[in-house]
Amino acid sequence: MGGSSHADSTVSKNEDQIGAPKGDAFLFFRNFFRHPRMLGSIIPSSRFLIKQLLEPIDWAKANIIVEYGPGVGGITAEILRRMRPDARLIAIEMNPDFVAFLKKTLVDERFTVVEASAADVNEIMKKLGLAKADYIISGIPLGSMPQAVRQTILHKTREALAPGASFLVFQFTTRVAPDLKRVFHYVKRKFEPLNILPAHLFFCQPEPA
Repeated sequence: MGGSSHADSTVSKNEDQIGAPKGDAFLFFRNFFRHPRMLGSIIPSSRFLIKQLLEPIDWAKANIIVEYGPGVGGITAEILRRMRPDARLIAIEMNPDFVAFLKKTLVDERFTVVEASAADVNEIMKKLGLAKADYIISGIPLGSMPQAVRQTILHKTREALAPGASFLVFQFTTRVAPDLKRVFHYVKRKFEPLNILPAHLFFCQPEPA
């Protein structure tokens, strides 16, 4: 992609392999035991999961991308490597330790991390002066959230998507599937076994495909 050389020089101070910036393992491990329901897994996403999750993205048309729950930035870093030089990535993260880590390790003028809930996505986009998102990517454990919180996040997500945009989700259970089908007209499911834990992927669009 046209933005790869730009991204490689600014994403982080580490190697250009898929995965989170170095120094993340202990931070992720510690925060899993503090907030297991917020993270869902003790191990960051594998390169196989990241590859399959990002496969549907048309990078030439991806102007604004939002990521819910970036954690230590494994998916975030790969998005930045593939993004156009003029695209924007907004990461929404509730954990202040992860927010501080991302601000320190992922230095890129296209990237903004906000300490907030995914339910605040529309307000965050408005404050940043951004239009609706072309893609929203999420690994937050929607299935373990109270029903009212999950429904709020899904409806706010649909509102934040531009026409023809997609919501790309990975989960470690299928519990959220009925809610996704109620909120989005089109939901395609995939499975990635090469991850700890194996992951269910859902590619969702507000309009029929």
